[in-house]
Amino acid sequence: MTEPLLTTEDLVVTYGRGRRAHQVLHGVSVCVAPGETLGLVGESGSGKTTLARAALGLAPVSAGRILFRGEDIAHVGPRDRRRLARDIQVVFQDPYTSLNPAMTIRDILTEPLVAQGVPGDKARSRVLELLDRVAMPANSLDRYSREFSGGQRQRIAIARALALDPTFVVCDEPVSALDLSTQRRVLDLLIEIQERTSVAYLFISHDLAVVRHVSHRVAVMLRGEIVEIGPSAQVTEHPQHPYTQRLWAANLVADPDEQERRRQVRAQLNQIAADAATLSERTTP
Repeated sequence: MTEPLLTTEDLVVTYGRGRRAHQVLHGVSVCVAPGETLGLVGESGSGKTTLARAALGLAPVSAGRILFRGEDIAHVGPRDRRRLARDIQVVFQDPYTSLNPAMTIRDILTEPLVAQGVPGDKARSRVLELLDRVAMPANSLDRYSREFSGGQRQRIAIARALALDPTFVVCDEPVSALDLSTQRRVLDLLIEIQERTSVAYLFISHDLAVVRHVSHRVAVMLRGEIVEIGPSAQVTEHPQHPYTQRLWAANLVADPDEQERRRQVRAQLNQIAADAATLSERTTP
């Protein structure tokens, strides 16, 4: 069996102290294998972005471990975090704010290479390779991000994330700000890159359909806990947890008969929830 690339063990993240302390993650344990995509799905506030931020060293870890290639990186300092940047990168949600509007595309792609000490000639050659990898023309280099569409900007953001040939990339809602046709092209690009490079993804989304398209396995988060995890087809087609079932039922599909079936499931789940609330009120002293 392949050893996990990244693992979280009983991960706890708490913001604030004392009476103002708010625990966001409650003992979360997941793993991502080399070359695998783990989809992390849940509604806003479920804790999925906090998990990603913890993996990136951007959220405080109160308890538990984050192992990357067997090394606990939950509390590493700036020097080690810089070293880890070669292997761990991120693609953020909004392509309109994640790229510096004052920098040309050449500077945006060169910056991480220079920060890691890549020589000038190699950096220039690498930038051209990156543009080709994400199917952007070489004449993009001396233009600014404002001159590109949302989909093109996200391709550039993906190119920047790939600059140092990372083995693990956090994709934090990378297509939620894009229209449907552009979403599909960006998702297909991520899959194509993974097939060529064996990069692993932690892919975060609130949309089960999007997660299914790119993920090998899916983990479902609710209130800072993993409530269901398994192979993508199993979780998205035969959800077991009521929360996953609600996410599934809320997904829009083109088939009218299937959409009606999901509407009926939503109605049944809502009725079950209402009956449970009524019973609770009757039995509460």
